[in-house]
Amino acid sequence: YHEAGHALLLELLPHTEPLHKVTIIPRGPSLGSTMWLPEEDKYTQRKNELIAGLAVGMGGRVAEEIVFGDVTNGARGDIKTATAIARRMVCEWGMSEKMGMVEYGEHEDYVFLGRDISRARDYSEATAEQIDQEVRRLLDEAYQTAKNMLLSHRDTLDIIAKALLEYETLDGVQIKQILEHGRMLTPPPTVTPPSSQKMPPEKPPRQVQAPDIAPPLPGALGGAP
Repeated sequence: YHEAGHALLLELLPHTEPLHKVTIIPRGPSLGSTMWLPEEDKYTQRKNELIAGLAVGMGGRVAEEIVFGDVTNGARGDIKTATAIARRMVCEWGMSEKMGMVEYGEHEDYVFLGRDISRARDYSEATAEQIDQEVRRLLDEAYQTAKNMLLSHRDTLDIIAKALLEYETLDGVQIKQILEHGRMLTPPPTVTPPSSQKMPPEKPPRQVQAPDIAPPLPGALGGAP
């Protein structure tokens, strides 16, 4: 459902890049991923594109809340990325009407140890509070947009999630077919389950006298010695 939320919002929201592929196959630290590709080379992004991207980033967490009434820590990367983009919109790109076309802080991207500690702040505490409020406003509005869209397309969210459980990976064309027709017209090959052939029983292990050791503490999990 987490990845289905991202994928569905990429198709529903205007000003987003075309959905390329969504998968629930784990890769590295990620348990799944949603990928999109621009239709042409891009060197800048418009404000409405960035705002739509924030809503897409909220889609995974919002889908969890809608379906399960609870959330996981799987949205950590989404929250981190969305917060960084919203702060740059306010502090670097002049995309906040309240804060104006002013750069707040120094943003030279020199990479060295402790750069965040040494970065100078050339604005007051009152301004810092206003910046935090604007960043929070952008993220809250993105969250509400994602929630409204997914609630109004809950049936489609369920269909995409079930299709991901069956096929594990879907491309953008198949998600679009689900959105338009309620089903996939060209489904991918079904994932072949592992062989159900039973293995011959192993020989019973030889009994060995266990050494005298203290039992594990209550609540502790035993590990390898």
